[in-house]
Amino acid sequence: MLVISDSAEMQRQALAWRAEGRRIAVVPTMGALHEGHRSLIRIARARAERVIVTLFVNPTQFGPGEDFDRYPRCFERDRAMCEADGVDAVFAPSVAAMYAPDHSTWVEETTLSRGLCGASRPGHFRGVATVVVKLFMLTQPHLAVFGEKDAQQLRVVRRVVRDLNLPVEIVAAPTVREADGLAMSSRNAYLTPNERRQAVALRRALDEAERRFAAGEREAAALREAIAAMIRRLAPAATPDYIEIVDDETLEPIDTVDRPALVAIAVRFPSARLIDNTVLRPAGGAR
Repeated sequence: MLVISDSAEMQRQALAWRAEGRRIAVVPTMGALHEGHRSLIRIARARAERVIVTLFVNPTQFGPGEDFDRYPRCFERDRAMCEADGVDAVFAPSVAAMYAPDHSTWVEETTLSRGLCGASRPGHFRGVATVVVKLFMLTQPHLAVFGEKDAQQLRVVRRVVRDLNLPVEIVAAPTVREADGLAMSSRNAYLTPNERRQAVALRRALDEAERRFAAGEREAAALREAIAAMIRRLAPAATPDYIEIVDDETLEPIDTVDRPALVAIAVRFPSARLIDNTVLRPAGGAR
């Protein structure tokens, strides 16, 4: 397995693989890998002849007071995990290798990124879109694998690829969960034991929304209140950042679930901010 930190070297290697006719997949990550990331790698491995995993904690997607400095960094563990999973190259650049001191060019999606995490984390998706395009230029992939847990990010990246005519297929991977239903996340490591016990409320709240939807509830306000009530009951240490039900494609708020709808929640514990989601699909509304 190659371990590359230099941007130009990564691009040269990717172009060489392309010249050989190799199909390349990239799995962009910020490191601190877990079984969710490994599921992305397995999908990439099945779809391509060369798999690149990027390990880069991207400063431009963190806002003031967020957790950039304390975000978990465990390179040797990540490297070993990638090697065990048959990754062909790990790209682990420094911030200086990715951003020139006078960096002044940005990629910004302005519609899908407005609400949800975009509203509570201003500038976050500008940083995401910019680094994803840069990583695509450096790794030259035919396809890239992203997790469905980061639902808004997935849709923003797809829109960027569409609007900029980038020749990269975006593959969505199902959310991987702990045994109790908590979505796997590198930030779960921040949680205290008490917060970790309460964090299962996110999945339980989504289960409740799915149950009520299956029973015939279609009013978004009623579904949101059911979610909020479940979080209040099971996770008193959590403060909801948002509980939203939006059109699954446009991410615009809806009043009635009469088409595929993304149910997205974000909560803040004292130690971490967690997100989760599900998609509700009325009969005949599947895409």
